[in-house]
Amino acid sequence: MLRLFTIIKYINICMLLLWLFLPQANAQQYFRLEQKRVTMHFNFIRNMIVVPLTINDKGPYNFILDTGVDLMIITDPALVDSLNITNKRLIRVTGMGEGNDFEAYLTSALKVSMPNVIGEHISAAILKKDEFGLSNYAGINIHGLLGYEFFSSFSVRVNFMDSTITMASPRDMRLFKRGDKIQMSIEDHKPYITSRISISGKTPEKENKLILDLGAGHPLSLENLIGENKGLPEKFIASNLGISLTGPINGFLSRIDQIEIGKYRITNVITSFPDYDTVKKNLIAVKRNGNLGMEILKKFNLIIDYQNGILYLKPNLSFKDQFEHDMSGMEYFADGPGLTHIIINNVERGSAAAEIGLKKGDELVKINFVPVERMGIEQIDHVFRSRENRSVLLEVFHDNIYEKFILTLKRRI
Repeated sequence: MLRLFTIIKYINICMLLLWLFLPQANAQQYFRLEQKRVTMHFNFIRNMIVVPLTINDKGPYNFILDTGVDLMIITDPALVDSLNITNKRLIRVTGMGEGNDFEAYLTSALKVSMPNVIGEHISAAILKKDEFGLSNYAGINIHGLLGYEFFSSFSVRVNFMDSTITMASPRDMRLFKRGDKIQMSIEDHKPYITSRISISGKTPEKENKLILDLGAGHPLSLENLIGENKGLPEKFIASNLGISLTGPINGFLSRIDQIEIGKYRITNVITSFPDYDTVKKNLIAVKRNGNLGMEILKKFNLIIDYQNGILYLKPNLSFKDQFEHDMSGMEYFADGPGLTHIIINNVERGSAAAEIGLKKGDELVKINFVPVERMGIEQIDHVFRSRENRSVLLEVFHDNIYEKFILTLKRRI
């Protein structure tokens, strides 16, 4: 299920181009704190940090904090009218392939705020048409993403154990008593670190440059190591890793031996290997080896300091948790009034769901006798990743009738 949020990473490639249309003054956009240190709670939904924002004193709206985003992105086109934005320009941006352009409005300066945090000169790109369905993915209304302007304004501490973020100037931020300090570079408004990765016990560790990406739900994605390491690890599955502006991003899922981040070593990591016949490498502005995502990052409490180029890490209680992938073989999304209906969007060939005849368009109605509207999409994810060979009783609206199925979870990687 984590793969679906990969969609936004390929929006960002084209959003880089939108900076060219903004006046130079916008380089000084920033948020300011009304207190020395500000702490607030966030919702952690499907590996996304979701915070409430008010825009031009209206809202609150749900925004994802994402270090992989440069310009603020409003994904809900309805906000153009809700916010009464009149001073805007329509820009057509070329996508990753012939005939795959998209349109976005560039706004004038907006007032963007959260409790005790104020940004008064923030421009945004508003997608003219929402083709990516972040609200359907999250199971709650999502209105956009906030990245560089937020993280560059102060040091940001993220505590995944109590779901809080703390913002302060670097000199006022309380650092971890124990942990590690890693150098971080900011290139094209995004943070990068280096790590050592071993694909298998038979391959030597290599230094890799990775984007630090709070908006990517996966553990790790390696974009150019397949050739360098003479193939994938021994066990892998073909998979749809996400959606780009031109359609599916195909590739493979496997497990690598280990990754070292500073002094910390993490083993048996589920890793995506995108097929770059479907992703044009020359549209990635900064040369890199891959993408370090939330499934690894949430094992730590973090302090992200763009101004000094430093990442502080301290393992939290989930550090030793093992990585598990979905064992059902289904992708699904929330739909309908209140986003309470769960619709199957894809069934992987050879998966547990395929073996019992489930298919795209089926609706999950009950799981182990519990109506899905009482569960929420995160709890559903947890069931389908819980234990190999677990039997799960499903009630499904299938071929226009309600049917019951027994799904036996199957670990594929």
